[in-house]
Amino acid sequence: MWLAQYYTTLTKCREIVPDLCSMQLYLYCSSKTDYTEIVPVDTDDEETQMLFVDAFLQNNRLEHIVQVMGYHPKYLDSFLKTQQYILRGDGPLPYDYRHYIAIMASARHQCSYLINLHKTEFLLCGGEETWLKGLDHIPQKLRDLYEIIKILAHRPWLISKNHIEKLTRGNDNWSLAEVMHALIIIAHFHAMCSFVYGCGIHPEIDEENGHTFRPSSSSDSEDNHSSSNSHSGSPTSTDAAAGIEALMERMKQLNETGEEPTQEEMLARFQKVESQSLELEAGKSQLSPKASILCYVEDPSFGYEDFAMRGAVQEIPTFRAQDFSWEDQGYSLANRLYSDIGTLLDDKFNTAYNLTYFTMGPNTDVDTSSFRRAIWNYIHCMYGIRHDDYNYGEVNHLLERYLKSYVKTVTCYPERVSKKDYDNFMRGFKHSEKVHVNLMLLEAKMQAELLYSLRALTRYMT
Repeated sequence: MWLAQYYTTLTKCREIVPDLCSMQLYLYCSSKTDYTEIVPVDTDDEETQMLFVDAFLQNNRLEHIVQVMGYHPKYLDSFLKTQQYILRGDGPLPYDYRHYIAIMASARHQCSYLINLHKTEFLLCGGEETWLKGLDHIPQKLRDLYEIIKILAHRPWLISKNHIEKLTRGNDNWSLAEVMHALIIIAHFHAMCSFVYGCGIHPEIDEENGHTFRPSSSSDSEDNHSSSNSHSGSPTSTDAAAGIEALMERMKQLNETGEEPTQEEMLARFQKVESQSLELEAGKSQLSPKASILCYVEDPSFGYEDFAMRGAVQEIPTFRAQDFSWEDQGYSLANRLYSDIGTLLDDKFNTAYNLTYFTMGPNTDVDTSSFRRAIWNYIHCMYGIRHDDYNYGEVNHLLERYLKSYVKTVTCYPERVSKKDYDNFMRGFKHSEKVHVNLMLLEAKMQAELLYSLRALTRYMT
């Protein structure tokens, strides 16, 4: 029945739909996957269904990452427009370069799901097959980009105008427009790795190296088994419901206090949150990269290091968002060098930041703004970005330790996330709400990388 509905929907959307029969067959097969935490292709939500059709027409497949984002159609619409533009729209970089940069960026976080997708896309757009043997087989121009890819993936505060200068000088030099395009693709796919791991997204068709959640250790499994009765993670769990009620009470207290701390107090609270992040344990589940991924990786031991351990403060000071912000500087620079991309990114950032259904678990009519703001600014804090007008006391007031640990793992060590990590954070919240948090992680991380890289680009240009 639903295949007939899809046929009707498709014919309304497009005068000509290529390979309609194969599309219907693929969607049917995809819907039979045993991975249940995705929006089904035959969803009753017309807006989401239309977006799935658009996604298929763009990619010749309906990816699970799209179906997971389908819980939030307003965001998915913005995401699809942006990704379509940077990978297939007008822009300074050739199409094969775009997909190869996506492969290199994804490899830093061992994300075989994205690597395999874009190896296929790379070949479909005419890419040289020998390049897929690894970094030793690609043009020097692409090799020159790798240092920036590595730094932005793990310690974006290290990027400087000298990195930009190296790209724009000498043989095989990059234009500023090409640099801008590349920086956006790099940040986009680093952030996408976090989303893929954070939601435990599986490949649409089983692949040898396809990503699933990292397996928990035996002790983890025992913990899960022993706590399965008292902590089912369902919205009706007594403990989970109590946790949500406690969070809502803390949010209410914030709204009622109307506290106005001094700038000195604000700075002290930022530094406290920053130093406390050092004590958090990130996910422990860690596997060695496969050879099929290592061929796209140089210096695999280089990873995230807590910003608070960066060394001399004079050399790498805290990034003050008021000195260089996306709204005041980044947006206009992006649009200037790469037409329309700033507008698309701005819409995507704002959609993820402001998205709300006024719910928390089973509760309705809830103002979630303070909770969302705390998560966004906490992610920026881990990258050394401080918002002078934000009271970082709210982070400790609203984000419990397990949530902080999950946020740190997904943001900084996404390849370590396990199913236990996902199951145990924000117990009692709906799956769609956990996906929403992961969307904020994606966008806040991407914006943080862009703030550092665009500031370096500005300093080079001036």
